[in-house]
Amino acid sequence: MILSVHQPQYIPWLGYFDKIARSDAFVFLDNVQYKAREFQNRNKIRTKDGWIWLTVPVICKGLGRQKICSTNIDNTSGWANEHLRSMKTWYAKASFLKDYLPFFEEVYSRKWERLTDLNVSIINYILKQLSINRPVYFESQLDISSEHTDRIIEICKKLKADTYLSGIGGKDYLEENKFGDAGIKLVYQEFRHPVYHQQFMRDEKDFLPFMSILDLLFNEGEKAREILKLTSEGK
Repeated sequence: MILSVHQPQYIPWLGYFDKIARSDAFVFLDNVQYKAREFQNRNKIRTKDGWIWLTVPVICKGLGRQKICSTNIDNTSGWANEHLRSMKTWYAKASFLKDYLPFFEEVYSRKWERLTDLNVSIINYILKQLSINRPVYFESQLDISSEHTDRIIEICKKLKADTYLSGIGGKDYLEENKFGDAGIKLVYQEFRHPVYHQQFMRDEKDFLPFMSILDLLFNEGEKAREILKLTSEGK
């Protein structure tokens, strides 16, 4: 069984969903430290001038090294209305905005407390739209006690996975020899970012990679599966 893990991110990029599709099971790594200025509470969408962040404000001042699963949203600002307005503004002429907008209107009408709940709700919706059907687990529910590479190996053993699929960035921090010692095969994701139609794009030289998956869905709709090279079984 191939297993992959990742922190629950806010409306993640294409590679996030490619990783899940290439796995037999996926674990939300929600019991690790929340890190500011990463992708756990923000992501990018394209505008006429390049790209902007959509950022969910969180409560972290004075809380030290809080875990992702304990991180709460700061609802004192109008962030939800701002995000919805940005989607409507910058994707107003996108062919498939209308297909997905009702979901996001409903999401942003709710008062979310925990960042994880918001992120996972959106991720699960997108998985459904892409017909990626994989068992999903939460690290916080698996009683994992190890750290770093040992944490990943313990998760693999807990779920009886014989292969761990890591993002390419794992080469910088994983202790690769430990996987072999544990009888687990370590493989790295090889994701080639596709080029697709974007708003404000005159030719392929104008394409901006690494946007939120929203950029692909709003512009290409059901063709997103083909663009991501998903098969009828999800990959």
